[in-house]
Amino acid sequence: MGLFSFSCNAQEPTDTNVSKESIHQFKLTDLNGETFNMSSLKGKKVMVVNTASKCGLTYQYEILEKMYKDYESDNFIIVGFPANNFLWQEPGSNDEIAAFCKKNYGVSFPMMEKVSVKGSDMHPLYKFLTNKNKNGYKDSSVKWNFQKYLINENGHLEKIISPRTKPDDPSIIQWIKT
Repeated sequence: MGLFSFSCNAQEPTDTNVSKESIHQFKLTDLNGETFNMSSLKGKKVMVVNTASKCGLTYQYEILEKMYKDYESDNFIIVGFPANNFLWQEPGSNDEIAAFCKKNYGVSFPMMEKVSVKGSDMHPLYKFLTNKNKNGYKDSSVKWNFQKYLINENGHLEKIISPRTKPDDPSIIQWIKT
């Protein structure tokens, strides 16, 4: 009776058509018209969230700001993207949005200029976030205001969180801390 040595290194199949790009490739414009280079976020976990000031979920701004303050020292950042794609719930100009966020919620995390998160005029960052061939993770669509995309320290998409899931959900806090 002989002894057999058997080794099996199981690996997930790879899809050669999927290239894993990074969020760090994007240069954006913030609400003040300044350039915001996403490469400045290398080494940080990032929550990208599309926002609206006239939505039933607008209260999430308060939670987002608290999280930003609580976890900023843990290499975590939130980047907001006002969008008017859902029932015209973000009708204001960039200046009006900035004033609303500051006055009502004390928002201090980076807020980009108003963009489109779906449709033919979808912003390139959201094309990245919603297309598996670009993000290497999965295809998705933005379902509503306050959908969250969690990006790891290397700029790669790791999780997509429903708009109705509060930003401080325990699963998100766990992701930030690990």
